[in-house]
Amino acid sequence: MTGGTGEPGAEEGAGRDEDAVSRFVERFAAEMTEAGMQRMAARVFASLLAADDASMTSAELGRQLRISPAAVSGAINHLSQVRMVGRERDPGSRRDRYRLHDEIWYGAFADRDQVLTRWERTLRDGARSLGEDTPAGARLRETAEFFEFMQAELVGVLDRWRESRRTSG
Repeated sequence: MTGGTGEPGAEEGAGRDEDAVSRFVERFAAEMTEAGMQRMAARVFASLLAADDASMTSAELGRQLRISPAAVSGAINHLSQVRMVGRERDPGSRRDRYRLHDEIWYGAFADRDQVLTRWERTLRDGARSLGEDTPAGARLRETAEFFEFMQAELVGVLDRWRESRRTSG
């Protein structure tokens, strides 16, 4: 496979079993799709995750996944919107490279924390609007309490992750 090293035509992952890499990409993409991610975005994300430097050009992604430039573009746009992938240019090049952000999972879960906060607020407002003693209001209040609990736990998990990374080098 070419690419993924920042140098055009450079061989990536010398000695890697490209069929095994492809199987991993498709398997992980299928699992992400099952969890709700768009299929093409999941395939592009898994390909970048499997690249040695977490970076590929549109042409490299298209070749590896056997998809059109339009499919790559749509997937990259989605991944950019959810802040999982960034664009960059190699010095002296006109080609964009797409790179996974550092600490991608930390960022994804930290962003989820903000979503949970907004959902909790909206659900509490909804419970008050519907009447907290009504069945619907009680359901919204319980859902808000669940999100409040999850948010508190998530903050602790993220803090412990950062500390474990700091102490492990």
